[in-house]
Amino acid sequence: QQWSLRIQQILAEETDLLEYPDIFEGSEVMEGLVAELVEDARAEMDVVDERGGAVAAVSYMKTSLVESHRDRVGRIERGEQKVIGQNSFTEHEPSPLQEGEDGGIMTVDPDVEQGQIDAVREWRSQREQAAVDSALDELRAAASDPDANVMPPTLAAAKAGATTGEWAGVLREVFGEYRAPTGVDNAAAARDDDALTGLRERVEEVSEALGRRIKILVGKPGLDGHSNGAEQIAVRARDAGMDVVYEGIRLTPARIAAAAVQEGVHVVGLSILSGSHAELIPSVLEELSDAGAGDVPVVVGGIIPPADERALLAAGVARVYTPKDFEVSKIMGDIVDLVVERHGAAAAPA
Repeated sequence: QQWSLRIQQILAEETDLLEYPDIFEGSEVMEGLVAELVEDARAEMDVVDERGGAVAAVSYMKTSLVESHRDRVGRIERGEQKVIGQNSFTEHEPSPLQEGEDGGIMTVDPDVEQGQIDAVREWRSQREQAAVDSALDELRAAASDPDANVMPPTLAAAKAGATTGEWAGVLREVFGEYRAPTGVDNAAAARDDDALTGLRERVEEVSEALGRRIKILVGKPGLDGHSNGAEQIAVRARDAGMDVVYEGIRLTPARIAAAAVQEGVHVVGLSILSGSHAELIPSVLEELSDAGAGDVPVVVGGIIPPADERALLAAGVARVYTPKDFEVSKIMGDIVDLVVERHGAAAAPA
């Protein structure tokens, strides 16, 4: 970080770079690249327009993003695309920013969360509940009327002391809960390569030994909206021949556990990059246990410091993957081995 800042300061203070509005003006190379970008962008916008516009084409756009990212991950795995520090020039000195057990990641004192909970409870205890209930009823009526404006009753509810959660709860009652397309179901099949072919054969062997196809649930607990990693795990599992359950982002631990039981999955994969793994992952484990699925192995991927990784493994998580584990096919192979280990399925090693 300091090196990056110093480079910017040297360019700004020790060169005349900032005296020129556009140092690439007149460059045939840059103008050609810009023209190519504009042409491709307009072509993509035409496709979206043909599909009815941005709202109607959300599923198409999401699927395209998932496929594009899968292609990029594949190129990185095969070494066709270099990522410095990941698959190229991986030698490095320890960063002083990552010293200590927390890996340089700030953790929030649990008392802060409890303080906010107590503040909301105190707020609710001091307001006039009858006024709040009446305002929420007005909001519910407006939301149920296609011709009504929900803004006036929203403001009235806020002035009466309704919380954001109560306001959202009323709207959820009326409109239901929107679940965005994940892009996983409609993604085209991946191109074959040696790693994927070997993985497919391994999945077939173990599925035959189990008496049914390996089934994995990929879940995103909490408010974490970073879905790329989860989508790539889900798509690769599907391409490898597994049955995949993936409902998208922002799921509660209880919902993940219920889905795992309903679907009869062999393994649960959780992706979390919000920093809430220390709270949410144990909650998922507890919900699975309460639902009678405590024997289902759980694997976790995310930005997780070493100390937290050890704590999660001690709590019952079977595997923990961090950004250094970029080979998705290898992760899939680990998951197949984990299913074999837990279910005693006899299958020849890959």
